[in-house]
Amino acid sequence: MLTSLAAAADRVVDDGADDADQFVGFAQERIERRIQVTGSSADSIGPRRCRYSTARTTSHANSNARSWMSNGFAFGELSCCSIQKQEPHPQVLGITSWAFRIEHSALSIDKVPPVPLRTVVGHRRLISLLSRAVAHDTLPPSLLLAGPAGVGKRLTAVAIAQSVNCLAPRSSKTLDRDACGECAACRRIQRGVHPDVMLIEPGDSGSIKIDQVRDAIDRAAYRPFEARRRVVVIDEADALVPAAQNALLKTLEEPPSASIFLLVSSMPDALLSTVRSRCPRLRFAPLHAAEVAEVLMRDHEYSEPDARAAAADADGSVGRALSAGAADLTTARDAAQRLLEQATRVADPVRRLEAAKDLTGKKGTSATERDQLSACLRALASLLRDVGLLASQADSAMLANADLQAPLARVAGTFDGERSARAYSAVDRALAALERNASPKVVADWLVLQL
Repeated sequence: MLTSLAAAADRVVDDGADDADQFVGFAQERIERRIQVTGSSADSIGPRRCRYSTARTTSHANSNARSWMSNGFAFGELSCCSIQKQEPHPQVLGITSWAFRIEHSALSIDKVPPVPLRTVVGHRRLISLLSRAVAHDTLPPSLLLAGPAGVGKRLTAVAIAQSVNCLAPRSSKTLDRDACGECAACRRIQRGVHPDVMLIEPGDSGSIKIDQVRDAIDRAAYRPFEARRRVVVIDEADALVPAAQNALLKTLEEPPSASIFLLVSSMPDALLSTVRSRCPRLRFAPLHAAEVAEVLMRDHEYSEPDARAAAADADGSVGRALSAGAADLTTARDAAQRLLEQATRVADPVRRLEAAKDLTGKKGTSATERDQLSACLRALASLLRDVGLLASQADSAMLANADLQAPLARVAGTFDGERSARAYSAVDRALAALERNASPKVVADWLVLQL
């Protein structure tokens, strides 16, 4: 490993006097900083996917010598590693060097789509505000991005980091400054391997420990390696243990001039009041169903029917839509649509009870029937909401099931406002009964007689 590092360093230095001077200056500047090495034999790693932290900084070793040099160390064909100062070794870099061990990481460096601010779906007022703040260099040094889970808060935090540090920023009619999404800085930030952008998230224990926070605070005290501003993103900040939150207080109150702390949380009230008071809060609202469907089709290759069905049941959260089975939701929505259409044509209770069998799906276990009925009821509630909107001649852009506008408009002809409200209330009571462990068959039979 030491031999390969020395050879790689020699190749960097041999690129030219200017490059060599820059590389030497960079190393000398950080020679006294603490470098940690964890892992095992390097020779068996080869060009594998790994992660390294130089002077407690996560970065990616690019395939060319100049990029290696800007990251602080040359690793030849080895992608990355995690390092810590141990004992001097005369071979590496000719300046000073260290013994290394390697820590494997599951980090993937495959091509990832860029996420400039313009690609964030929804939250246009907040996105415009953030873009304007970045353009005029008035972005607060600490921000709390709060809102429901799965609505794009973490994505926005990454987009802010890109917009601040992009090498070729752009502007448009709606955004004063935005990242290009194509330069080296943007690509590395998106892959999570930029040396000046740090992501802190809960570990296996489900909490964020004080050591992770102290590491970020230590790094924030130094000027950025190559970016305009160092950005620290704390995802699921409500998972910070109390000691970690207390450790953040002084940094949030007197932040380093070249650092930005972005706290992302779906439960901001779980944070200490002293932390909340030091961070201006940006409130993210749930997405519209059409926006959720757009993200599913654009980024996750959903078909339009599956995306619409998942979005209608997602309550404005892309994360919730992704966690549900698209095929099951499509089947549930189809069953709910058939029931609603039949309710407009059939008044005979016997025939309605026959239709109730579709709500629980094929005969299976009680748990399976319960889950299927619950999905159908949520889909039915979404359809009834749209029927009420159409009956009141509201803006069709507000429809959660826009692809079913024509059939729902026909249903709206027989479901006036009072009947729609009564049916919606019945669905709500049916869902509550399921939660209290009522029989799915009894609940379905009762519901179809209330529509």
